[in-house]
Amino acid sequence: MNPVLALEFLLLASLWGASFLFTRLGAAEFGALPTAGMRVALASLFLLPVFLVNGVWADFRARARPILFVGLLNSGIPFALFAYAVLHITTGLSSILNATVPLSGALVAWLWLKDRPGGSRMLGLAIGFAGVTLLVIGKSGFSAMGVASGSSTASTLLAMGACLLATLCYGIAASFTKRYLTGAHPLATATGSQIGAALGLAIPTIVLWPSQPVSATAWGAVAAVALLCTAIAYILFFHIIEKAGPSRALTVTFLVPVFALVYGSVFLGEVITPWMIGCGVVIVCGTALSTGLLRLRWLERAT
Repeated sequence: MNPVLALEFLLLASLWGASFLFTRLGAAEFGALPTAGMRVALASLFLLPVFLVNGVWADFRARARPILFVGLLNSGIPFALFAYAVLHITTGLSSILNATVPLSGALVAWLWLKDRPGGSRMLGLAIGFAGVTLLVIGKSGFSAMGVASGSSTASTLLAMGACLLATLCYGIAASFTKRYLTGAHPLATATGSQIGAALGLAIPTIVLWPSQPVSATAWGAVAAVALLCTAIAYILFFHIIEKAGPSRALTVTFLVPVFALVYGSVFLGEVITPWMIGCGVVIVCGTALSTGLLRLRWLERAT
């Protein structure tokens, strides 16, 4: 990877890592659904000019329905779930659970598209989900694993479940995209999906809009997560895919929790425990195997 591409890679990881921090700051005052709704609405407005790129608007019009629908699966629902989660567990813990996205994607592709993983990928799925299980039922207790102040065990479990449900949505969206949107212009999919998510979250955002005035900090956080962590990050991600390929671009997932843990510790005073780090390493190793980024040749030959 050349130096310029490596810097872009680190920038993308830092932006996506910051999304958990900004979401937490916004959701604390706006609530989960309005935060997610504004995130995709503002991102849609920022991305609208890409329709002027040759072929993007025509491609969107030809595939509008599946693109709008995938926006709910790939942005609307997951963003709302993570906005709820970070109100009850730390941003660092949320980001570690988010690292299971490739695991969910591989599992959904296996069940839906019959893309059966080989021996190494099967082992990776098992290791990754074992890491998640350890993270959830860790013997260190929820308070040591990243529970937000004032949260109960039940709300913590619901928040962790919301994170995992969000990753499942991402996995379904990936297989849906492969089946119904193969060949679509990536900018048409990126922009159209944000519009679809914005339309889907419009009514909940309006109905649940906070009755009390919201601080400038919360407004700034929502604007940042929409423009920096969504719109610009999408454009940067597709640029990296074009230059380095999808497999290498996917490895950004491994760095996102690193940035999220640092941001949470520095700006929110969140505690990073050895148990969280250890489970995160297990999840990352499982993800690397399940996506084919790492392979055990002896196991591939055996299967």
